[in-house]
Amino acid sequence: MKTVDKYIFEALDNYPYSLVETIESLDYALSYDDKNTMALCLYGRVQADQLFKYEEAKEFFQQAISININAIEVYSYYINTLVLNEDYSEAAKLIDFALTIKGINKVEILLKKVMLFESRKNFKKALKVLKEARLVTLSNEYDYLIEETEKRLNKKLDKVSKKEKPVRKKSK
Repeated sequence: MKTVDKYIFEALDNYPYSLVETIESLDYALSYDDKNTMALCLYGRVQADQLFKYEEAKEFFQQAISININAIEVYSYYINTLVLNEDYSEAAKLIDFALTIKGINKVEILLKKVMLFESRKNFKKALKVLKEARLVTLSNEYDYLIEETEKRLNKKLDKVSKKEKPVRKKSK
């Protein structure tokens, strides 16, 4: 095993419970290989998830993808960051591209597409993509998440539908 891998494993093992040790391990990993996409991705996750510095996180993700466009570990987190930062058109393009990458977890990317539509309050499209995600699932791992997401989307759709229906007053 390469030394850089040892530090990547340490960083992954520490994240998110010990952020200081995570950063320390990432710094060591990048000192051995400054083009390590896994380390860059995890740095991006720290920036987005812990510090809410979405623009800085995007830079780490972009750097990782520029090094290796097939760095499948990056896309899900990058898309998540784009949606949280309300970079919706950029997120949609990245989703479309990510779905073409061989070996990527398509269910994970489709769930990010659901998240994108949900954040834009397009619940019908989100439900349609959720059905697609259910069809490409290859394990039971995502069943619960898909079911709960479907329940949440249906509740939101019901609330929106009720708001759109005019309330008729009874005439006396």
